[in-house]
Amino acid sequence: MTGHGHEYGRDRDGAGGPDGAGGPEDEIGPDGAYTYERGGIAGDGEDGGPTAGAGHDGPDDTVLAAGCVLWRRPREGAGGPEICLVHRPKYDDWSHPKGKLKRAEDTLAGALREVYEETGHHCAPGARLGTVRYLAQGRPKLVSYWAAEATDGAFTPNTEVDRIVWLAPAAARERLTQPRDRVLVDALLDALHAT
Repeated sequence: MTGHGHEYGRDRDGAGGPDGAGGPEDEIGPDGAYTYERGGIAGDGEDGGPTAGAGHDGPDDTVLAAGCVLWRRPREGAGGPEICLVHRPKYDDWSHPKGKLKRAEDTLAGALREVYEETGHHCAPGARLGTVRYLAQGRPKLVSYWAAEATDGAFTPNTEVDRIVWLAPAAARERLTQPRDRVLVDALLDALHAT
């Protein structure tokens, strides 16, 4: 357990990768270029993500992925939400749960599947938070995100994700490796305040 939240996994020291460090999967160049778009984007399906049934690759060779900013109500007393971050040992980074869509998989269904696979938690999807675009291994990647409240489940370390941590929003921003993931913390807070 850290001073800001609860951590589960093999290593509980709370150490993450160096600031801004990502692995080859998230290589985006020296300037860290990414774009973030709230809500839907041109050509999206009705759910606000890539057109359902588009498969795991878009028409321009874009890798399609989806994920959630997973949150829960604090376990003790009053306070804001706690946000779940995952640690991927392959890249030694901290991020929101996300992953590539399977062929013909609905975007939201893929996001919920990835949350369960990476965190062991079921969740109730909420507001669509937007889309992040960046380069991954030299290919454009488009990741659609939703807010999702954890309902039940338990984390089990695996080869893809060896640790998770639940943090207050400010601490989550500090722990996240990529700046593009920090934007999603603010988007979640805006969505929760709007409800």
